[in-house]
Amino acid sequence: MNLEVITKDDLKEFKNELIAEIRRLMGSHQGQSKQWLKSNEVRKLLNISPGTLQNLRVNGTLRYTKIGGIMYYKLEDINQVLEGKK
Repeated sequence: MNLEVITKDDLKEFKNELIAEIRRLMGSHQGQSKQWLKSNEVRKLLNISPGTLQNLRVNGTLRYTKIGGIMYYKLEDINQVLEGKK
């Protein structure tokens, strides 16, 4: 049976490598905007009332996904509406 001894220096090196990897992973996600927005975020972004947002949903101007009673909107779809591509 082979035994391997782990020293404090080994643990410190592992910790530093782990922290560096976590920072690298978190850094790759920073600067990205959210892909999905909730209704209140969309209303603030477009400066519209809840009724206007409902009209955009009902007439098919703005697509949405409803999960557990919460409506989510793709930021890409909102940008397309603003650019007049929809």
